Amino acid sequence: MSKKNKLGKYKDNLIARSGEARTVRKVVAIIIMTLILLLVVGGASGYLYIKSALGPVDPDSEEEIEVDIPIGSTPSVIAEILEENDVIKSSQIFRFYAQFNNQSDFQAGEYTFSPAMSADELIESLKSGRVMQEPIHRITIPEGFTIDQIADEYAENLHFTKDDFLDQVNDSAYIEALIETYPTILSEDILESSIRTPLEGYLFASTYEFHEEEPPITSVVEKMLNQTESVISPYLDEMENQDFDVHETLTFASLVEKETGSEEQRELISGVFYNRLEQEMPLQTDPTVLYALGEHKETVLYEDLEVDSPYNTYQIDALPVGPISNFSESALEATLNPEESDYLYFLHDGEGNVYYSETHEEHLEYREAYIE
Repeated sequence: MSKKNKLGKYKDNLIARSGEARTVRKVVAIIIMTLILLLVVGGASGYLYIKSALGPVDPDSEEEIEVDIPIGSTPSVIAEILEENDVIKSSQIFRFYAQFNNQSDFQAGEYTFSPAMSADELIESLKSGRVMQEPIHRITIPEGFTIDQIADEYAENLHFTKDDFLDQVNDSAYIEALIETYPTILSEDILESSIRTPLEGYLFASTYEFHEEEPPITSVVEKMLNQTESVISPYLDEMENQDFDVHETLTFASLVEKETGSEEQRELISGVFYNRLEQEMPLQTDPTVLYALGEHKETVLYEDLEVDSPYNTYQIDALPVGPISNFSESALEATLNPEESDYLYFLHDGEGNVYYSETHEEHLEYREAYIE
């Protein structure tokens, strides 16, 4: 073989080996990326599973369950008894959690537990030998409340002031920590600079019980976020089908909540909002004007409609930058299941009746007949 041919063959072999090396590197890179993705997804899924397992079986339950813990029961046996009585979701997770936190000095006895108790509350009762006690505070947060109103309600019933509560829920470092703790419901969207209060709309309307005389503000906020997470989680797939994220869904639900207290009207009003958004029409809902103004008024004036705010749906042709109040589950369901119609307008007559119309002319006729 000539020197020239040998050189050519050498080059061909080199090119072939180089191509094989690139292929091997690509395969290795794909395998590594796949393993990393599986670890991330597995880790996130594991975190959510454990967090759910340590939460109440049913946060809204008022059921009382009699549980007998025999003398000499080990933490493993106690965990199995609790799971058998539907007080916890997973005996294994409960046992590992107690061991991890060095909690094992449980007392035998006859207890009265509730499916609404968290793992921490159960552990505290088992350590002290205390049956389920009556809450020291029972506070109801109504549907459609803003953060400001929620702060008033707690300040009237608990030891801290309204300003204390508002300072906590507006603390940026605390909010960032909450986003990490509640990734399924909280996102960077709530840190948008034009949002008035990051947790507006995220503190669910419910009755909350506190067993401490002076519960920390953080525990109050997180008890409410736990309830919000519990309510929202079953609807996550529906949100995805509607091409909405959680922030957009809660923003929409807050508008439906504030427009009417009637569950029968909510799905149709939700449908009207969808129709207007599809046609790139401003939603023009008065509650957003009042929120933008930061005050309550019986009547919204024409000059009020001019307020420059990312919440004012007379000035923008999209959803507000964030929720304007908390929401009820019925408002959430109406948001995700709007009633189909050709309506683009509606108005209230002040007596609980709602008049829907397809054209602006018909809307003006209703306004003249029932409002002006």
